Amino acid sequence: MHPYRRCLAILTLGLVPLIAGAGDAAPPDSGDGSRSCAKTDPNRTWTRPADTEIKAKLDPQQYRVTQEGGTERPFDNPYWDQHADGIYVDVVSGEPLFSSRDKFDSGTGWPSFTAPLEPRLVVEHRDSSLLMTRTEVRSRFADSHLGHVFDDGPGPSGLRYCVNSASLRFIPAADLEREGYSEYAPLFRTTPAAAAAQVHTRLATFGMGCFWGAEAAFCGLDGVVKTTVGYAGGQATNPSYEQVSGGDTGHAEVVQVEYDPQRISYDKLLGISWERHDPTTPDRQGPDLGSQYRSLILFQDPEQEAEAGASLGRRAAKLTRPIVTELAAAGVFYPAEGYHQRYLEKHGRARCNPLPPP
Repeated sequence: MHPYRRCLAILTLGLVPLIAGAGDAAPPDSGDGSRSCAKTDPNRTWTRPADTEIKAKLDPQQYRVTQEGGTERPFDNPYWDQHADGIYVDVVSGEPLFSSRDKFDSGTGWPSFTAPLEPRLVVEHRDSSLLMTRTEVRSRFADSHLGHVFDDGPGPSGLRYCVNSASLRFIPAADLEREGYSEYAPLFRTTPAAAAAQVHTRLATFGMGCFWGAEAAFCGLDGVVKTTVGYAGGQATNPSYEQVSGGDTGHAEVVQVEYDPQRISYDKLLGISWERHDPTTPDRQGPDLGSQYRSLILFQDPEQEAEAGASLGRRAAKLTRPIVTELAAAGVFYPAEGYHQRYLEKHGRARCNPLPPP
């Protein structure tokens, strides 16, 4: 994990701090900043062309930025103020990296995004150049230099992916199917507000140990609209990861699942939670010890309470050890820090601790 990122960027004319916080605003369609789950094949790969082909394909500016780690001039690049619907892919390989749905005006003169379209395709590296420590972002397969990520962005994630236009190729929403990116077309067929009005979603909240793995169990399932990891079941207000890890706040690491009950049932989600953690170990999952890792189901209403109780009974009948899972009414849910969201997907891993079903 990397808990903090320096809020600095490099201009072509020298080293200056970027003051982006006060004037930044989330785009109108970004909602609360939460991310929908990826629906693409996690095993799909892209190819980096031969160096000679890359040099022939790119113009001098694109080559300098992507292959030599250069930085283009702010406010003098094609995408910094573009607002059309579509996705941004790696100019070298075509990897889908960012969406216009997550783009916002940071006032810096470079394209800025609150999150990647496909977190597994955006790789982070420590960058200690120019007498500072920053977090560089590169594409996974082409290894193109994209830019840097900072913690001065809007919304719950608090992140700003500051990316060079020269590293990107924009594909308009109308051309996604023709260009081979049809899986992203539904993102632009209705506005988020219209989609929300058409789909009546519900929430489910589970504590299954490390919330990285818990999120990975649900994100991407048909019927799951989005997932958010965070803290619940404690006493402190708006706790930090460090406070929860200390064991003094009473919170558990949980994943909150927003789902469409017409496409996936609450009982199905309960079944997945049982299969993906051990509900018989108190305050522990594998090597992770502490009350923050306790097995927990937080129900939203009496209907969920009844379903959770019945599901627990069925699961208990299959096990030789007693279940210690806590069932409780859902209280205040506090989203975790941005770097925890979709953590395993960002780092190319499947889950925290691969435990067999008990």
